Amino acid sequence: MHPKIELLDTVALRDDLPGLGLLAGEVGAVVEVLGDDAFEVEFVDQTGRTYGQHALRREQLMRLHQKGEALR
Repeated sequence: MHPKIELLDTVALRDDLPGLGLLAGEVGAVVEVLGDDAFEVEFVDQTGRTYGQHALRREQLMRLHQKGEALR
């Protein structure tokens, strides 16, 4: 089971999404919860420019965590 993903969580892609121009490991932020298993994720470059905002499924994402916070 995947950890719960919530609004404003930092997430990373599990797999390449060539149709969207995204690669596994790219990091984004959840900007909207679309349902139990769907999220709008924004991807921003180092200058703060958004280069992608897409609706993605839970299984496409990995929730990232801070030191001391359990993954499970």
